Amino acid sequence: MHVKKGDKVMVITGKDKGKEATILEAYPKKERVLVEGVNVIKKHAKPSQDNPQGGILSQEAPIHVSNVLPIDPKTGEPTRVSYEERDGNKVRIAKKSGEALDK
Repeated sequence: MHVKKGDKVMVITGKDKGKEATILEAYPKKERVLVEGVNVIKKHAKPSQDNPQGGILSQEAPIHVSNVLPIDPKTGEPTRVSYEERDGNKVRIAKKSGEALDK
C-alpha cells in the first residue's frame, strides 16, 4: 500500500473529495483505510454496559486505498508514490518533489 497509519492524505474521489485528513487505521488485506472525518456513517447502537443510553452514533467507515493520495511534505499537494532503497531501507518517495514520505 502506498499509504500507512499516521499519513496526511487527500481524498481524491467520492462524497468527501478534496478533504485533507490523517489515516487512523490501514487494512492492507482488504485494501482499505480509515480516514479521520471521512465517510462518516450513522450506526444504531442498542443500550449496553458501555453505552447505557443507546442511540445513533456517527463513526468513520473504511474507504478504498485508491481513493486517497498522500500529501507531499514540500509542496502540500497530493502526490503519487515511488519506492527507493536508502541506507538499506525501502523508503517511500513523493513523485512531485522527490522528498521521502517516511520520517
